[in-house]
Amino acid sequence: MDDQANPKPAEWHGAKLDFKESMSYGDYLGLDRILSAQHPLSPNHNEMLFIIQHQTSELWIKLMLHELQAVRRHIKDSNLPPAFKMLARVARIMDQLVHAWDVLATMTPPEYTAIRPYLGASSGFQSFQYRELEFILGNKNANLLAVHEKSPEAHAILERELHAPSVYDEAVMLLARSGLAVAPERLNADWTRPTVADESVKAAWLQVYQDTEHHWALYELAEKLVDLETAFRFWRFRHVSTVERIIGFKTGTGGTTGASYLRKMLDVVLFPELFALRTAL
Repeated sequence: MDDQANPKPAEWHGAKLDFKESMSYGDYLGLDRILSAQHPLSPNHNEMLFIIQHQTSELWIKLMLHELQAVRRHIKDSNLPPAFKMLARVARIMDQLVHAWDVLATMTPPEYTAIRPYLGASSGFQSFQYRELEFILGNKNANLLAVHEKSPEAHAILERELHAPSVYDEAVMLLARSGLAVAPERLNADWTRPTVADESVKAAWLQVYQDTEHHWALYELAEKLVDLETAFRFWRFRHVSTVERIIGFKTGTGGTTGASYLRKMLDVVLFPELFALRTAL
């Protein structure tokens, strides 16, 4: 009788089925919070796609920042093997984000037009994590901190990142520590400024590529950085292509010129010497 009143959980291939007193998959991942974080403002069916596309992108960017912060520490410590693995991971995350545009591209212009009035002035341009990603990779602009004054915590993170050496700055300083000639003014650069091509850095990387056996670790670091920037370029291109497909050349919700602004971003080079030296090889 007791067994009938309190039946034991059914069994299924040995799997644990009772989680009343232990942590479940959903508990571990905080799925109750993640899956309840979508709040469409329009009555249009397609807004859920738009929200989830951007939320998942922010999660991937969070992971990239986690990896790149560790990459920078490892390069500063001249501990390159872990940095190689992390840089490869970041490049693969960027590949994931490139393919995510395929999903958003299923949204047609009329579908986006139906939800656009509900977006107000909100825009991906205002993503503090994306701005932090640009900063840690060396594309810095102090003026853009003003966008984040509404959030003291986000503003403080970006302020700190603005004044810190980028991942590439640390790689350049590693070149110097490895005995390669890098101009003092490059080693003492203003970290709040975007990366500018330097002939001494180009010459140092050229030495690495011309004697890979002697400089194998630096050579591998350079190629991992090239992989990362290449993936980033693909992401930027797919971004502008998707925007043009969905909204054409309309002004962006955040006030930028939209696709025209994004096309200008295609010309940004994060690690200039690593691409310039290829002409000399």
